[in-house]
Amino acid sequence: MRVPMGTAVVGIVMSCTHAYAQAPAAPAASPGPWAIAASAGLALTSGNKDTFTANAAYDVTYDPKTRNLVRSDALWIRGETDGELTAARVGLNVRDEYRISTRVFVFAQNQFLRDEFKSIDYLLAPGGGVGYKLFDTMATKLTVDTGLGVVWEKNPDIEVRTSGAVTASEKLTQSLTATTTFTQSVGALWKTNDWDDSLYTFGVGIAATISTRTQLKVEVLDVFKNKPPLPSVKQNDVAMLMAIVYKM
Repeated sequence: MRVPMGTAVVGIVMSCTHAYAQAPAAPAASPGPWAIAASAGLALTSGNKDTFTANAAYDVTYDPKTRNLVRSDALWIRGETDGELTAARVGLNVRDEYRISTRVFVFAQNQFLRDEFKSIDYLLAPGGGVGYKLFDTMATKLTVDTGLGVVWEKNPDIEVRTSGAVTASEKLTQSLTATTTFTQSVGALWKTNDWDDSLYTFGVGIAATISTRTQLKVEVLDVFKNKPPLPSVKQNDVAMLMAIVYKM
């Protein structure tokens, strides 16, 4: 999503016996290495049911146009119904990618998750691996990757459990029109000491431009934990998020 530097054009206009040269246009400023987006959404209802749902997120990319690229994103969700907590989730990812070729890259990353309704006090999963860009155009960006690492998980009234981890993910960004973008992502984490104890995330969203810096985004997020720590905890949670995105 980088805009190439514009090219100055010198035009010469002639009318009857008069001629003049149009001054060169100032070259467009090259975009800086930082791309920052922050979003927030709020939904309230009152009457038979009083509900409150809020979400906030950020997405930061540092690209100095070398082989290294650093990314970080986070999402916070909280919901209440009649004063009772119904959703409480915080997720954070940090990744450093190093480009080997135009399509292949290696990465180091750290993932953090806290989800009260999945009985996860915290899940911390540092690791690294290799990725491949299947498509990398202005309109379509599609990457896949896989890696190895370690995972620590703490659940209520249970000691911290440590295991090796295998990760895999896929991310797609597709421009549908000049003002509309479709996104989709899948992530998976398997524990090597218990392959059934796995965590999957799926997201799909669409964003429409409101102004040069703002978007309206609607996203569905599905989190599935195949082996919850307690029998009373459901495996699957689905959240629908609406937010205003501001790009800096």
